[in-house]
Amino acid sequence: MVAIILTEALFGASSCTDFNGVFGSIYLRCPCFSSRSSLSVTPILVNSLEKKRVNKKKRIMGSGIVSCGLDYGIIDKEDLEFKPSFYEYLKAMESVKEKKQRDSVSRKKSEEKDNLDSVKRKKVEEKGKFGNYEKDKCVKSSDFVKVNEKYEGVGVVKEKGSGGKLEFRKVKNQKELSISKERHVDEMEREAFKSMDGDAYDKPRVTKAEMEERIQKLAKCLNGGDIDMPEWMFSQMMRSAQIKFSDHSIVRVIQILGRLGNWRRVLQVIEWLRSRERFKSHKLRYVYTAALDALGKARRPVEALNLFHAMQEHISSYPDIVAYRCIAVTLGQAGHMKELFDVIDTMRSPPKKKFKANIIEKFDPRLEPDVVVYNAVLNACVCRKSWEGAFWVLQQLKLRDQQPSITTYGLVMEVMLECGKYNLVHDFFKKMQKSCVPNALTYKVLVNTLWKEGKTDEALMAVEDMEGRGIVGTASLYYDLARCLCNAGRCEEALMQMGKICKVATKPLVVTYTGLIQACLDSGDIQSGAYIFNHMHQFCSPNLITYNVMLKAYLDNGMFEEAKEMFYKLLDNGNSVSSKLDGKDKVFPDVYTFNLMLDACAAGKKWDDLKFAYSHMLKSGYHFNAKRHIQIILDSCRAGKVELLEASWKDLARADRVPPVPLVKEMFRVQLERGNIAAALACVTDYPSAESQAFSVKFWMKFFVENSDRLSDGTLFSLLQEVNRVAKNDSRILNNLMASCKEFLRTRSTKLDRVPSEIALV
Repeated sequence: MVAIILTEALFGASSCTDFNGVFGSIYLRCPCFSSRSSLSVTPILVNSLEKKRVNKKKRIMGSGIVSCGLDYGIIDKEDLEFKPSFYEYLKAMESVKEKKQRDSVSRKKSEEKDNLDSVKRKKVEEKGKFGNYEKDKCVKSSDFVKVNEKYEGVGVVKEKGSGGKLEFRKVKNQKELSISKERHVDEMEREAFKSMDGDAYDKPRVTKAEMEERIQKLAKCLNGGDIDMPEWMFSQMMRSAQIKFSDHSIVRVIQILGRLGNWRRVLQVIEWLRSRERFKSHKLRYVYTAALDALGKARRPVEALNLFHAMQEHISSYPDIVAYRCIAVTLGQAGHMKELFDVIDTMRSPPKKKFKANIIEKFDPRLEPDVVVYNAVLNACVCRKSWEGAFWVLQQLKLRDQQPSITTYGLVMEVMLECGKYNLVHDFFKKMQKSCVPNALTYKVLVNTLWKEGKTDEALMAVEDMEGRGIVGTASLYYDLARCLCNAGRCEEALMQMGKICKVATKPLVVTYTGLIQACLDSGDIQSGAYIFNHMHQFCSPNLITYNVMLKAYLDNGMFEEAKEMFYKLLDNGNSVSSKLDGKDKVFPDVYTFNLMLDACAAGKKWDDLKFAYSHMLKSGYHFNAKRHIQIILDSCRAGKVELLEASWKDLARADRVPPVPLVKEMFRVQLERGNIAAALACVTDYPSAESQAFSVKFWMKFFVENSDRLSDGTLFSLLQEVNRVAKNDSRILNNLMASCKEFLRTRSTKLDRVPSEIALV
């Protein structure tokens, strides 16, 4: 009886009832008895009538015992507590897992079924047939009657003689419609939260190499674009790069632009970043520091200093030691001593503007200048030739117990070299050797010092001593040594240094040869310069600068025929070019070349050569320059060569330029001498009225006085008659010309004691 009561309590009465009404045999296997009690498996045989009686009895459970009418004993309550073992726990977890899998499979099937139903439903609506809604749900025509009725877009099937299933179908269709509507709303919400670029999440991740390639492409586009492009076009170019604008990408763009030397575009990128509210920089100081470095490489100290002051306006961009080094080096190379000392004072002082720093952090940007900043001061001392500043730097390093580096000693020696204190250069070189080994920079300063002192052999010995120590010399060191030898007239030994220069040189070889030629010419040795010029043809072709250097050397030393031959050679290069490939390796004269020849021809009064050079200059696309050419043209006109004047007049008319007043004056005189009065007046009448104030009465009076021996009275009378015929009341130039001409003729006639009747008629 106790077992029956426990069974009813745990599993319900229906589990212990035999539905046949006779006897029931139950084997009770309860987990709660398997661990502690010995009643895990108990066979019980009970009469059905006794079961009913037991169900009617009251079960009284006290604290700790269960009491029944039969005397089967007392069971402790602790035996009824559920204390599962680890095996039952694993079994329960497996059942939960299996249930979840079954639920997911059933959910997928239901979704597939709903999708299939929606597709079939659409087909049914299009065809207007409700009988073929679904094959599995089709019924025979004898049992059902199809009714052409719709309930919210779904076909309804009505059974014969009863409307029960019709209502059931309506409720089912309403549920399906509500589910489909909820699914449609969910899809709309998901569409609302999608980004503008729907395929952004499906695209593969951009690699670092590809991002760097995009950055390089953007920098090249910015470098090649117009600097005066509008702001919207610049923004479009920046966004078309398809890069993520972070601190790293912006710094890389600025670094590439700085390497290309486009400092204006660097400032434009910085200005664009300031106007972007969506761009949030986490390392703005790095961006500004990269811009400072780019401006320093481009040698733009004013722009760099303005950017440095802008960095001090915000705590996120306040300069650090790297920024101070950049601005110091830039100012030092430009020689701005006062501004450089202001930067040093800023390093040691707190910020002038009060910033709201974090409570935890203490913002103290004060720094002490390091050896890089002090070396920048030495660079400024080199430009300013201030040897006192060099001693101040050494004193500051001594106060901070810092030993000067090799670079510091080299810069101090360079300051003393620029100041002409050659003995101090040797003293600092000996002092440096006691603490460290000299480098190529210090040896270069030593070689230049010995060159200034005229000690060429000592310079050679210094370089040999450097090579004996195993120090590799730089190209600039060997270049200075070769120039020293050329200046001393030892060009053969200088050419022997070319092999060493070629091993370490980064500049083209033609630049080195041009420098050696210039060194020979500076010493007045034109023959050595010509020898090196002819020697360089074996290794490289001279460029235009080399030709201009040699041309100027020939003309300055009175070697006009050699200069003329070289000039004709350059002109032949232009005549022999038929395509761009032919002219790739050939040199053509530029405006500097033509000006050299024009000045030499005018100085030597070689008017035919002058006419030849000037005509070729105009054919080459170089136009008349008033500052350089007007005196040459006036001199040729006084010598009777008016071809240059006429060619210049045509060139100005072709370019729609206003001729200068001296040129108009000369053309007016030439036309009067020829007797062409109408052409002479056309020169002045076509002149713009806004600039006619130059042709005053005083101007014309001076003109007639200067050309009194060239202009006859008959020419002047014809001029008066023509002016009187074409003159207008508003023509200021012609009125001044008529008044001056009358006054000049009256003055001349007074001197001759006769009054011409033509003047009275006019």
